[in-house]
Amino acid sequence: MKRTLFFVMVVCAALGLHAQTTVNVRGSVKDALSNEELIGVTVLVIETGNGTVTDINGNFELTVPVNNTLRISYVGYSNQEIVITNQTVLEINLQPKTQLMDEVVVVGYSAQKKSTLTGAVAPVNVDDMERRRVADVRQALQGQVAGVQVTQSTGAPGDEIDIRIRGEGTIGNNNPLYVVDGVPTRELAFINPSDIESMTVLKDASAAAIYGSRASAGVIVITTKGGVAGKTKFEANFYSGIQYASNLPKMLNAEQYMNVVEKAWNNAGYSGTNPYTADKGRSDFADTDWLDELFEPGHMQNVQMTASGGSDKLQYLLSLGYVNQDGIVVYDNDKYKRFNFRTNINANLTERIKIGTNMQLSYAVQDKLSSKGDAPGIIRHALLRPPVIPVFKSPDDPTYSERNPFTDLPFYVHNNRDTGGWESDKYEWTQNPIALAYFTDDTHSHFKTFGNIFGEISFLPEKELTYRTNAGIDLNFLHDKAFYANFGDDDGGGSQIDRGLGRQNRPNGLNEYRGEELTFTWNNTLSYNKMFNLHSLNALVGSEFITNYGSGINASRRRYEYDTEKFRYIDFGSTEQDLWNGGSGSEWALMSYFTSLTYVYDMRYMLTANFRADASSRFAEKNRWGYFPSLSIGWKLSEEQFLKKQEWLSDLKLRASIGQLGNQEIANYAYLTLIKKDGDKYLISRYGNPDLKWETTTQYNVGLDIGVLRNRLYFTADYFQKYTTDILLPISLPSIVGDVQPTIVNAGEVSNRGWEFGITLRNSESAFKYNINANISTVKNRVEKLHPNLPSLVGSVTRTEPGQPLNAYYGYVFEGVYQNTNEIKTHLHGTTNPTPVPGDIRFKDLNGDGRIDDNDRDFIGDPNPGLLYGLNFSGSYKNFDVAILFQGVGNVDRYNDSKKIIDYDTRPFNYTTNILNAWDGEGSTNTIPRVSFTDNGSSRISSIFVEDASYLRLKNVEVGYSFTNIRKLGLQNIRIYVSAQNLFTLTNYTGLDPESTDLIDMGTYPQSRSFICGINFSF
Repeated sequence: MKRTLFFVMVVCAALGLHAQTTVNVRGSVKDALSNEELIGVTVLVIETGNGTVTDINGNFELTVPVNNTLRISYVGYSNQEIVITNQTVLEINLQPKTQLMDEVVVVGYSAQKKSTLTGAVAPVNVDDMERRRVADVRQALQGQVAGVQVTQSTGAPGDEIDIRIRGEGTIGNNNPLYVVDGVPTRELAFINPSDIESMTVLKDASAAAIYGSRASAGVIVITTKGGVAGKTKFEANFYSGIQYASNLPKMLNAEQYMNVVEKAWNNAGYSGTNPYTADKGRSDFADTDWLDELFEPGHMQNVQMTASGGSDKLQYLLSLGYVNQDGIVVYDNDKYKRFNFRTNINANLTERIKIGTNMQLSYAVQDKLSSKGDAPGIIRHALLRPPVIPVFKSPDDPTYSERNPFTDLPFYVHNNRDTGGWESDKYEWTQNPIALAYFTDDTHSHFKTFGNIFGEISFLPEKELTYRTNAGIDLNFLHDKAFYANFGDDDGGGSQIDRGLGRQNRPNGLNEYRGEELTFTWNNTLSYNKMFNLHSLNALVGSEFITNYGSGINASRRRYEYDTEKFRYIDFGSTEQDLWNGGSGSEWALMSYFTSLTYVYDMRYMLTANFRADASSRFAEKNRWGYFPSLSIGWKLSEEQFLKKQEWLSDLKLRASIGQLGNQEIANYAYLTLIKKDGDKYLISRYGNPDLKWETTTQYNVGLDIGVLRNRLYFTADYFQKYTTDILLPISLPSIVGDVQPTIVNAGEVSNRGWEFGITLRNSESAFKYNINANISTVKNRVEKLHPNLPSLVGSVTRTEPGQPLNAYYGYVFEGVYQNTNEIKTHLHGTTNPTPVPGDIRFKDLNGDGRIDDNDRDFIGDPNPGLLYGLNFSGSYKNFDVAILFQGVGNVDRYNDSKKIIDYDTRPFNYTTNILNAWDGEGSTNTIPRVSFTDNGSSRISSIFVEDASYLRLKNVEVGYSFTNIRKLGLQNIRIYVSAQNLFTLTNYTGLDPESTDLIDMGTYPQSRSFICGINFSF
């Protein structure tokens, strides 16, 4: 009986003990400021991974083991952790992140509290950036940060995107340095925008000097997402959209075109019968809208899937992404695809030792079209080709073939031009843009492995001292393959072996290139972080070694007997002649030592100093080392006693900085003399420059930060001056020296100065929450000095010389249209036989000698933007949310060569409808000259083709709805959304796209208007 009683007591005790090991916890989660219930908040037991989300009333219920920890997390709020002992009811208030000034910002090789920053450092709002729905993360940065210009060079999928931080600082490479998870790189297209956790722009020298030699154009630091402890969480995002060409010019139809070319013939003063008058009403004429034929709706899809989770010892994240974009040009030869896979693993081996890796694979394929007016100029020829020419030949045409049904030479009959075989004299030798799009086969593929492995160990009782070693790899495999198919009409030209072939790509051929490049980075840092009462000290020393090796081979052949896709390989080309092959390799290395110190006293006085020494293999031994110091200070007036009691003032800080940065972006071995063998002789092909040294940028910055009403309203202002000296320039030697390549020398100075302003207005204390971010910046670019032997750098339409901005447009100044003969004689009194006639362009006689010659040329435009601005709005009401982005550029000019060759050319290309307002008699207009097949003055480079390319663009609008009370479906959250991009553009620019980065706009692939639908869900 005693044994039985004892057994029962043990069982009861055990049951009682078990009953006490778990607690049924009920609770509510609210906004700490507005006291409003928060829906869909994640409540997670860290140790077990079990969790739930709050319901529509902000309530939750969960069984929790005693002494386990609850983590409460919600987007836009700071996490909160609570250890459960015997609590059964919890009232949790989450603090909005937007109200916190202790947000940690990644700068240099460490992180720093935003409240103690003294340099011009701009954290990017990743939530706003993610809603752009773009393939390239650089596009998402557009309009987000003051002083940062992001320009999509063309609208073609996969084309390059340029970033400029505080203007063009040098005549060479102006691209910023990107640092992704501690690994530096010069490209960013491989990153999936959804993988980014944080992004910080280091704009001034004090912030970027820690990166020294490669930071002269600024630095963008990116941290990718990692896993968090807890139950595995799956997230997926899918969107699909359709794209259209927009802002296209209105071209002449066939009837209008014939009337205009008829008038052009008459105005040219030719004798005989006007051939265009006789051609009116021809039955073989078409009425082709070439732009409408060229552009079709494009499509885009994006899929992103992520799995993350772990424990306190190990956290992981796996990410898979796929983007597919088919551009707006017909025949699908302007596609872009990219596959991304990323893994992030962090392991806490002990309380003091941590290791991890972040590796990603990327494979991108771009079907490349001529998107900038470059050969063969698909967009350009769509503007030029006369509307009377049809797209396709008639099947009854004896030259018609199923393989090549497109028209080519205007009204082609046979290959004898002298007997009227085709009518190019009347309708010009343009190419059929639809045929160009069809036959284009130019594929660029890029496989990249990018990532790092790191180890970290902490010392001292409070882990104040940390050693970290980080090894990074950037491995690239490139493959470019272009096949040039023969097509078009036979014009009787070409070599004897190619007789009878079409005039395009005669003969056919294949060019192929394969290359690889490996960059290895190894850095080691020792950091010390400690607070002593009112003193805070953060010190860092480190070293970095970077080595790069690249090599490539290329080959080409011509005359492929079979040109179907299966035969488009090098071995199937002719081996009798026209064989080319080549290969090369290069390498460079960088060894660096750096140190940084940040000291803060009583959260009022702040000082940060950086110093970096770099040795680059691109310079001769005596000039190999470059030294880059910086210093910045801050004074937080809001912590002073005379302001601390002002409850309305949350933050007031003054900042100032000075520092130097370097640039080594020149060709490898530029300091060496190159020799080539010519027969039995050895000739110098380039003279080296052993005195070559670092290009240096010195930058000054003063700033002001003001926050009021618990930082609901926050304002920043910066003024900067940036001077680049010892600019690396290629100098051509006199012809007497021989046929040699330019020698690179240190010559020239360029300055940039300007203002940057940013303002943020937040409201999270009511049912309708919103966040408004606006920024505006100015920059003034100026060339201060060039080499004595190179007083100016002259381009086809530009001139760079001291006192002017980089690449300023240079030419004649348009001042109207001659209205009568007397005006011509009066204006050109120094010319005995003036060639202009009434209706021609009148140029300004700058020196007053009565002649228009080279002495009357002047600077007529600045391609460097003087004003950048952006406006972001995001808001939410209950389960609805909305985001809007406006972005614009001001005070910028562009040379519109398309305007020149369409509306002002002396050949019978097509015209825009603007030509209908051309001069047609005295007093008719003073802006558009007469239409003519003889020169009306438009052959000169002049200000009539330099246009204001300022614009305001509604970049993005997104509206979404979140379903949160869906736990019965096994899901935590579902969000559906619709998005539209490039809805409208306000501009006076008459080209296809004012955002083009080219100095000369020869017909740019325009950015498209997009409409997107998508869904996000997590479980």
